[in-house]
Amino acid sequence: MSVDLTSIALIAGSGIYPETFIAAARKAGMKRVVVAAFHHETKSELAQHVEEIEWFRVGQLGKMIGFFKKQDIRQVVMAGQIAPKNLFDLRPDLRTLLMIARLKKRNAETLFGGIADELAKDDMTLLPATTFLESLMPSVGHVAGPQIKKRRWEDAEYGFGIAKESSRLDIGQTVVVKNGTVLAVEAFEGTNEAVKRGGALGRGGATMVKVSKPNQDMRFDVPVIGPDTIRNAAAAGVDLIAVEANKTLLLGLAELQDECKTLKISVIALA
Repeated sequence: MSVDLTSIALIAGSGIYPETFIAAARKAGMKRVVVAAFHHETKSELAQHVEEIEWFRVGQLGKMIGFFKKQDIRQVVMAGQIAPKNLFDLRPDLRTLLMIARLKKRNAETLFGGIADELAKDDMTLLPATTFLESLMPSVGHVAGPQIKKRRWEDAEYGFGIAKESSRLDIGQTVVVKNGTVLAVEAFEGTNEAVKRGGALGRGGATMVKVSKPNQDMRFDVPVIGPDTIRNAAAAGVDLIAVEANKTLLLGLAELQDECKTLKISVIALA
């Protein structure tokens, strides 16, 4: 998909994903970046790196689209997390209420898909969340940290199959396994809490596996790991992280690699 380098809008959640996207967009030659930011989610420092930023509550879809129209935006990217509880603690405006009323299911995927549809009504295209970041998706093989033994590869491959099935059922995209046993499956609590729970049950030496959904919509909810993922895994007793090759973004790569080396966490990519 070709990208117009004149201007782009970023719907920015938490973490380092938004700033990584902005840096990559600038490197690609993007002239103008505007940001829709969210209270208690988005880093305020982003304001220093963009032409315009406006703050919203989660659920103010009409106001956000109005902001984009005022800025003459035609292309939009979503980057960064919105805490799951905030997606279900909406104080919606009228446009959000009408969008939600049309949804048969209410989960992150349908809500984000609904936002994409609303943007399209105002001639705005939601681009893939990997736009400008394709180089940050690893291919199959060892990615970072110590090399691992064959039995750990087997554990990761087992967990990969379970995670694919769990994501197909729209439960969660992350599982924690050890010695062929499923210790935790991510659900509404989010990745970090699932890893804590699984790591505690494993008492060290557990494997975290994170995958994309079958027919993953690359415009949103793309699997991501970063330095915080490594630190959280180490604290939980997880020493191997397996991700899906060519479908997972590695953010803060240099720091991620340093943390893997220091904390003795291995990262591999499977297909």
